[in-house]
Amino acid sequence: MEPAAEQTEVLPADECWRLLRTASVARLALCVEGQPEIFPVNIQVDHGTVVFRTSEGTKARAAIDEAPIAVQADGLDDSGAKAWSVVVKGIARTISTTRELLDTIDLPVHPWESGRKDRFVRVTPDGVTGRRFTIAVAPQAASRRAARDE
Repeated sequence: MEPAAEQTEVLPADECWRLLRTASVARLALCVEGQPEIFPVNIQVDHGTVVFRTSEGTKARAAIDEAPIAVQADGLDDSGAKAWSVVVKGIARTISTTRELLDTIDLPVHPWESGRKDRFVRVTPDGVTGRRFTIAVAPQAASRRAARDE
């Protein structure tokens, strides 16, 4: 008989924000011309919001339009046995006032992609949700994958 599966843990908001502070990369989900798009972005939590840098383009236009977006990050605990996922839903806005820029410019948001990324975007959350769960690897599925890869 198999042991009972561990329950997925629904995380309280403060734990979601704590985990987000450990993430440097997240995925930004938004609609472009009626189609869903997902972009990797480097993030930083700042005063209960999520900040990322970008250049002119789709992500900057979403911020100018104050579009509804979602930011999702995930990770593993130190043992690698448990995973977590956090989603922040909210509105993206370009950081444009001098005061906001001065407050944001020193955040350690370092994009992976080279090039000029001089637009700072702040996601003001309408909500944050998170889950933590034990990673389950079915031995039969792992064996089948290994056999296919040979």
